[in-house]
Amino acid sequence: MPDKVLVTREIPEAGLGLLEDFDVTVLAERPPTRDELLEAVRGASVDHSTATEKMGGEVMDAAGEGLKVIANMAVGYDNIDICAATNRGVVVTNTPGVLDETTADVAFMLMLAAARRLGEGERLLRAGEWEWWGPKQLRGIDVWGKKLGVVGLGRIGRAVARRGRGFGMEILYHNRSRKEDAEKELGARYLDLDDLLRESNFVSIHTPLTDATRHLIGERELGLMQDTVVLVNTSRGPVVDEAALAEALEGGRIFAAGLDVYEEEPKVHPKLLALEKAVLAPHIGIATIETRDRMATLAAENLAAVLRGEEPKSPVES
Repeated sequence: MPDKVLVTREIPEAGLGLLEDFDVTVLAERPPTRDELLEAVRGASVDHSTATEKMGGEVMDAAGEGLKVIANMAVGYDNIDICAATNRGVVVTNTPGVLDETTADVAFMLMLAAARRLGEGERLLRAGEWEWWGPKQLRGIDVWGKKLGVVGLGRIGRAVARRGRGFGMEILYHNRSRKEDAEKELGARYLDLDDLLRESNFVSIHTPLTDATRHLIGERELGLMQDTVVLVNTSRGPVVDEAALAEALEGGRIFAAGLDVYEEEPKVHPKLLALEKAVLAPHIGIATIETRDRMATLAAENLAAVLRGEEPKSPVES
């Protein structure tokens, strides 16, 4: 009898086509409710999940002792209780490396849009309220030649830094450990977080969500920044304190922000929604046809390898 594979969200055919040898159940495009997930996972050997599903011990126990692997279609895995999986002998995999450049594109898009007030200008135009061009109208700030502070110089952070170099930007970075190879490649300068925030004209965040990084950027950190700074977050929403960010934008303590992730997705802090200087995207960092296909394929390859008794391509280390 084929293994039961639960696919918690509709995924591209590129990944689904690799699962034809299994007994596959695919849930809806929208995220399942907790009760729906607990019911659907019963008897599953595999859970093919996305970053929106919280995979804790309760869900694993609902699946039963036959659960062998949780294949996460994301690079981050803060939605999975790794300790609970390890204790139950469940392999966890993710999809690193296939989404770096795509996410970096969106980070740089948000940076440019926020700096040049693109969202504000488009809203003005679409509302029929743009009546004339003027020398003082919608003045933003230059990106080229400025200092770009990258918080978290992993694969995505490096990809953003490379784009910054293309704009003649000076690269500053903060990371848990120094990256001397990246310093040579990018001409990047390592700083502690406070100094990076003080010195940067643009700050782009690329850290995983952990207890240490939750609200890494809060009221104190925002207070260290220049009033002309643009803050971009494409990592995880809770890394930034949204309420503190809204207050800083409202008070003119920073120039603008570009966000693709939020603390309580799909909810967004109401003050941010009301602020012209906040450029807000609906978590589209990896939303290209090519990247979603690669992610779905890698997740499917990972789970198939585990079921065959082989080593998956990208296991998450416990």
